[in-house]
Amino acid sequence: MNYILGAFKPACHISITFSDGKSRKQVPLKKENGQTAMVPLFQSQENISGKISIEPVSGKKVEHNGIKVELLGQIEMYFDRNNFYDFTSLVRELDVPGEIYERKTYPFEFSTVEMPYETYNGVNVRLRYILKVTISRGYAGSIVEYQDFVVRNYGPPPSINNSIKMEVGIEDCLHIEFEYNKSKYDLKDVIIGKIYFLLVRIKIKNMDLEIRRRESTGSGANTHVETETLAKFELMDGAPVRGESIPIRLFLSPYELTPTYRNINNKFSVKYYLNLVLVDEEDRRYFKQQEITMFRLGETS
Repeated sequence: MNYILGAFKPACHISITFSDGKSRKQVPLKKENGQTAMVPLFQSQENISGKISIEPVSGKKVEHNGIKVELLGQIEMYFDRNNFYDFTSLVRELDVPGEIYERKTYPFEFSTVEMPYETYNGVNVRLRYILKVTISRGYAGSIVEYQDFVVRNYGPPPSINNSIKMEVGIEDCLHIEFEYNKSKYDLKDVIIGKIYFLLVRIKIKNMDLEIRRRESTGSGANTHVETETLAKFELMDGAPVRGESIPIRLFLSPYELTPTYRNINNKFSVKYYLNLVLVDEEDRRYFKQQEITMFRLGETS
């Protein structure tokens, strides 16, 4: 039995370390097994470098047909599992065919890497960046090790950011105007606005403001759309009267938001909406939805 167990033990240990791993910011990343790990944070055009150490199990040698490290940007659809679409693929050959008898360390570097899309874990899709080390072996099967890292890209505030003004109404029963101070928000922004009741002839029981995320994956007949309500904010409890004005002040920082993603690599989109919901005393719901644009503002610190 011990011989059988020994046959499945790895022939060597592979470790991947980043050059600036101790000083670089670490962020949480949810892994496939549901656990969260802290991994390094990068942005597009940065250099990604470090060392890869390969240490054979004591008393053994590792015969190989070459060693390489790849930097991969991948999109995986959950309805098409294990079928990755590589939008970034870079490779560095580390060693020619040979044998490893003791711990060996290889430096690697990928310079000014183009990483146009952000890391994203959604309902039906995942976008990830990994370093993949492969020790190629013929009969014994290749040995592979992965190291995740996260990419976030920052931008300046938009040059034009108009307010949103809209009306919602039911003829001769209800007429409301609502106004939000902006149409584009950074992830740590505050939504400020007002709601005006111009005509109220139905008995409103309560009113909520929701933040919704809509994730679209695939295309054509294979389009999958998932809508999540990320936040629900009670604006009013009780009946409003004509002429009343209700202020809105909703802080975005407590919620796990991403920027708006439009048609990422022709695979998926992520959009955000403010959804105003009114419920009357007969539990009928009236709502008005408005898309907002989310962006990631460059961090000052």
